[in-house]
Amino acid sequence: MLLERCVDWNAGQDLLATALRFRLLRHNGFPACSDVFNKFKDKDGKFNQSLSKDPLGLLSLYEASYLGTEEEVELVQAMEFTRTHLQKISIPLFSPQDRCQVFQALEIPRHLRMSRLETRNYINEYSMESNRKPTLLDLAKLDFNAVQLVHQKELVEIIRWWKQLGLVEKLGFARDRPLECYLWTLGIFPEPYNSNCRIELTKTIAILLVIDDIFDTYGLLPDLVLFTEAIRRWDLSAMEPLPEYMKICYMALYNTTNDIAYMVLKQHGWSIVPHLKRTWIDMFEAFLAEAKWFNNEYVPSLEEYLVNGVTTGGTYMALVHAFFLMGQGVTKQTVAMMEPYPDLFSFAGKILRLWDDLGTAREEQERGDVASSIQCFMREKGISCEDEGRKQVRQLIRSLWIDLNGELVAPSSMPLSIINASFNLARTAQVVYQHGDDKKGSSVDDQVQALIYKPISLGDMKQDCV
Repeated sequence: MLLERCVDWNAGQDLLATALRFRLLRHNGFPACSDVFNKFKDKDGKFNQSLSKDPLGLLSLYEASYLGTEEEVELVQAMEFTRTHLQKISIPLFSPQDRCQVFQALEIPRHLRMSRLETRNYINEYSMESNRKPTLLDLAKLDFNAVQLVHQKELVEIIRWWKQLGLVEKLGFARDRPLECYLWTLGIFPEPYNSNCRIELTKTIAILLVIDDIFDTYGLLPDLVLFTEAIRRWDLSAMEPLPEYMKICYMALYNTTNDIAYMVLKQHGWSIVPHLKRTWIDMFEAFLAEAKWFNNEYVPSLEEYLVNGVTTGGTYMALVHAFFLMGQGVTKQTVAMMEPYPDLFSFAGKILRLWDDLGTAREEQERGDVASSIQCFMREKGISCEDEGRKQVRQLIRSLWIDLNGELVAPSSMPLSIINASFNLARTAQVVYQHGDDKKGSSVDDQVQALIYKPISLGDMKQDCV
């Protein structure tokens, strides 16, 4: 195999290079076996203590360990070993820029970072390197700024569409958040060429937020049952029994979904209305289940909550739309893999749901919403302290990332584009919701400024680090 000839894992004993090769190959869907790290262990199967004298090698191994799967004990050991040593390594061993990388990695390793934010962060890091190439650095900055202009134009188009749709004016309770919706799609589709994907998926997410508000706070249960039945029928005549505000939302969803399906039909020749319709039917039925839980004061088990919550969080809807909008690797075989929804989507969706709860549970609890995963977990495990419940939820997120990593190495006909989109959705969830869980983290507004509005200066950059 060409890749095996290009990468000689046995050449040299450099930990930094070995871990970097492993991380980059696996991150991009290429085979990379974790036993390459065995050469850095002693006769007892533990990592050599002498590695503590190689801080950059430790950092590289730490970053690589976050791509481990359930079976890869080596990477579990590597994570524990490197984290322990990085936390206690003497600060003078690092240059200022390396020290900053360690702080950032211990907070959020590269594998979990949102792609465009990491691009900006890496340009920042490279600008601090003593051996940087000024021409290459300027080219990277110009490229980032050029892509940012594309994003600004997309956002203008989305805001124009949103205002013409008029849901905020017609429905007084509708959330006016097209910018936040666009942040999600910018996270899922970071590639510049996926412009149409970002624009069209943002539309569906914006409408999803309105539907979420109807089920959560505005709609009466009998009307919600009618609303769900109308979506099952997917016909304009089905909306006749609905209250006026539901008719307006029904029309917006029906027309937007059919417009997306028509666009895909023209571009690729696929008739996708049945697939998109199914995701919305599943979404409405899951919303209705939550409404009934709330009405009956029912607290579900954690598993019951998560299975339903992946759907209400919008993961299945978003990723099925993404699959067809990107149009890569769409065959009869891969389309069949969309039903039932693949584990790839489920793992990413559970991560999103849990981050959503960490970020918004306090606010939603004050509103009297249905119990979140935190409350379900506390009730199921007999935990009385909310902080401990949150800690357990974060550990569950880490476990789900290990499951999600398994999808990178498992034999599959799934196109790499939708695998990447699923990972990116999970990454974006942390960016959107972490500030609600940890007030020390950057706010969503800060991230929006860095991604969409604030260009990188071609002058010297200053490293933002503790």
